[in-house]
Amino acid sequence: MEAVEVIHCRGHENVLGLHKSTFEITKETELSPQGDCIIGVSADKGAADLSHEFRELMAKDGARLTAVFSAGGVEVTVTSDGGSGISLTHPTDLVWRRSSFVCPRTIGIYSDATAALLPRELIEVLKTGADMTVTLKVEAE
Repeated sequence: MEAVEVIHCRGHENVLGLHKSTFEITKETELSPQGDCIIGVSADKGAADLSHEFRELMAKDGARLTAVFSAGGVEVTVTSDGGSGISLTHPTDLVWRRSSFVCPRTIGIYSDATAALLPRELIEVLKTGADMTVTLKVEAE
């Protein structure tokens, strides 16, 4: 079984992409330089806005998430795991984590990228405030 979600957001002049264990997109419109994990703002969906089907599949052990981030001609694919602790109930945020830590904002664990590991070409495009499309596909039994 699989489910797909598409999220539209944009970059911000304060996108730094320096965090070593996570990265995030948010519905919030502003970003301070302290938010070094945030790569996208003004998202049209937070965790709680994802479809029931998508959220249900992400909460299955063995679920696999493929996220494609496209902005300014740069496309980056990140893969992560789902699991039984993932609730996706946060109203504004989606966080990809390198670790197994789960909270209402967590969309994926054991991600193969963090803000610091994302290609600098993507971060530079996002610093200009470019629009970004995030295509999420979860596959689970």
